[in-house]
Amino acid sequence: MEKILERYERYSYAERELVNDPETPFLNVQKNWSLECTRLGEKIELLQRNIGHYMGQHLDSLSLKDLQNLELQLDTALKRFRSRKNQIMYESISELQKKEKGIQEQNNMLAKKIKEMENEKTTAEKCQWEQQNHGPCPSSFLLPHQQPWLNIGGTYQGEASEARRNELHPTLEPIYTFHMG
Repeated sequence: MEKILERYERYSYAERELVNDPETPFLNVQKNWSLECTRLGEKIELLQRNIGHYMGQHLDSLSLKDLQNLELQLDTALKRFRSRKNQIMYESISELQKKEKGIQEQNNMLAKKIKEMENEKTTAEKCQWEQQNHGPCPSSFLLPHQQPWLNIGGTYQGEASEARRNELHPTLEPIYTFHMG
């Protein structure tokens, strides 16, 4: 209906221009502006009425067909809103997953550092204990199979444990005795 009115106004305006006296351009400009102003006022009124309809106001004056058309427009708008909302949510989820992956990597690195620090602390404690009981720390001179935290390839630790047992208990005889003879 709005388009029909605009078309009517354009044709009537064009007809008025043809009928008007070409010697009075000032009056034509004034009529153009007044017609344009009237047309814009009507358009504003129509837009305000439509906004009211979208807000659920003044629906009594609408016919069944107008109400169905309004419902269709609102459904289409809702679909666009939901689509945009879902897109934003998926982007947000993707960004959060990337952050989670980065935090997990940092967590793994920190756990690895903690294990390394615990190993160093254990080594330092053993060395300190041995220095208190036996003098200089021999752990730096021990072979890898004698260090309990370096159990590479399942090495045999029986000899090392026997030697350590003899070192800890002075009443036991050493396993290896040398005879000079």
